Amino acid sequence: MYWPDPEIKKDPYKRWHRPDRIFFGYGACHILAGVYLNQSQYCACYGEWIVPRHGLPGHHMYVTDGQISFDFHGYTRRDALLSHHRHGWSRRYEGWSADILRIDFDLLDTAALNARNHLGPDQFWADPIPRALDFIARFDIIDCRNQKRRP
Repeated sequence: MYWPDPEIKKDPYKRWHRPDRIFFGYGACHILAGVYLNQSQYCACYGEWIVPRHGLPGHHMYVTDGQISFDFHGYTRRDALLSHHRHGWSRRYEGWSADILRIDFDLLDTAALNARNHLGPDQFWADPIPRALDFIARFDIIDCRNQKRRP
């Protein structure tokens, strides 16, 4: 796993100028998930949020249909995503564990995100929504309902 420098997270310019996978994997995963969910041509997926217990770091948001997930890695099995995330954080923090919550708020609403200690789309150095659209467009879209690739 990648461990970003905490100083970069505090600097909007430096955070913005990280490679896409790092940007969307470590600080803007909720934006990627929100943009994906707003793309109606994709699938009837929902967002999930990994919420670490005991105040430890390791939050992550992604999109899933319960079997297939989409995040900064692209598409992967949900169980593999959760296993990878759990393994990485528990190696770094002894006793790390988390709850998996179904997201019931708008992932692109600044007030809703701020209430959960996340930045809204208008709080980044530049607009992350076009960047997320470009990132999503790099992947073959999978119809989660039928698990078939679509052009």
